[in-house]
Amino acid sequence: MTNQNDEPTRRIVLVANVAAGSLVDGGLTPEVLHERLAAAGLEVVAEPRPDASLPERLDAAAGLPGIDAVAVAGGDGTLACAAQVLTGRDVPLGILPLGTMNLLAKDLRLPLDLDAAIAVLANGVVRAIDAGEVNGHVFLINSVIGMPARLARHREAKRGRMGLLDVARIAAGLLRHLGRYPRERAVLTLDAGVRPIRFRTLAVVCGDYREGLGEVLSRAGVDGGHLTLYLVETLSAARLVRLGLGFAIGEWRRLPELERHETDALTLDARGRAVRVMNDGEVVLIAPPLRYRLRASALRVLVPAEDPR
Repeated sequence: MTNQNDEPTRRIVLVANVAAGSLVDGGLTPEVLHERLAAAGLEVVAEPRPDASLPERLDAAAGLPGIDAVAVAGGDGTLACAAQVLTGRDVPLGILPLGTMNLLAKDLRLPLDLDAAIAVLANGVVRAIDAGEVNGHVFLINSVIGMPARLARHREAKRGRMGLLDVARIAAGLLRHLGRYPRERAVLTLDAGVRPIRFRTLAVVCGDYREGLGEVLSRAGVDGGHLTLYLVETLSAARLVRLGLGFAIGEWRRLPELERHETDALTLDARGRAVRVMNDGEVVLIAPPLRYRLRASALRVLVPAEDPR
């Protein structure tokens, strides 16, 4: 089968996370998405296991013969789940950015408009991007330990129904972490050096963030071939304000509160206890030692035909 441009019709499987922000709030349903994909000239193949868990749905979809892509509708957490399944495989990931932040889509310069994103599924090209991995858990944006991962428990409990009181409770939790809560302890192995560390926040970024006005949480590239470690050992209220201002004006890498290293692997040993790790916004408990590594160009993604770089 061909489309109106005499090019082969792209065969895709749609895996939609019905808990994603725009699917919940925007009135979209998987059936509506199917119709819009078909109207764009795509051949949509039925999911083989639509009632299974999300990882099982993705794995079954990726295993179908003759598939040109697995299209995933959801936010960054859904895409992280897809990356866990698709990294290292030949079948590309297609993205319909229907989450709240859509950080990966923005890093890839994908359109956030649904019809434009569908057009990328139909006419886009395949690009290989880097992935990070910690003890077998794949992440595409960042892996965070410490204060943000602890606070994420409150966000997860109130996902989709966050009110002013819940925001106040998270703020109070932040202040408690800045005060009486002890810092995390670990032994860091980095570039053949080993040292004990105590920290409030540690982040491993796949690639690195841009530095500049208006570039907060925007990464400089998705195939840079390295990880970047950020370490905040102490974080008082005053230092938190300085970091916030540094991010706001786009000058933060040289702040004394922030330690930064480029690497392709590191190990973090938390002395036997499981560590709460937030990978691309999703929290998991991982037994130490945490072994981070780069998987260069390991995930194939559909991007706009014009080079997004």
